[in-house]
Amino acid sequence: MTADPMTPPTRGATTARGDKITRDDIESKLREIQGEVDETAESAKGMAVAVGAAIAVGVVVVVFLLGKRRGKRGTTIVEVRRF
Repeated sequence: MTADPMTPPTRGATTARGDKITRDDIESKLREIQGEVDETAESAKGMAVAVGAAIAVGVVVVVFLLGKRRGKRGTTIVEVRRF
């Protein structure tokens, strides 16, 4: 984009309508963005909890099956003799 040489440069930013951007405009836009971020975080938090619970259940099942398998293998018998 090139600037029109006939138009004098302006100081400060303006909106599409040509109004100057005020502090209130910036604050309202930031609040709007923050609201969207909060909504996205809430939805992601629910999904993260579900995934975490599924992983925890999977780990418990794997540990149980490995322990069961180890229990079926031969166990060591210790004989205690008294003299």
